[in-house]
Amino acid sequence: MKNVKLTVTNDKLLIEVDLAEKGMLSKSGKSVVIASTEGNKTIPETENIKVGLNVYKPNK
Repeated sequence: MKNVKLTVTNDKLLIEVDLAEKGMLSKSGKSVVIASTEGNKTIPETENIKVGLNVYKPNK
């Protein structure tokens, strides 16, 4: 995972992303990826609940 922190507190999933992160250019070059789980990942403290997350902005 890049710039993503997943935490479970009282049966709630908390997702932390630093929006000030510069990010990296996407493969297509159309976007700047600020954070990503890089595919579907199992949520901590669960057996089979998954999350997939991409945070990005257009590349100007």
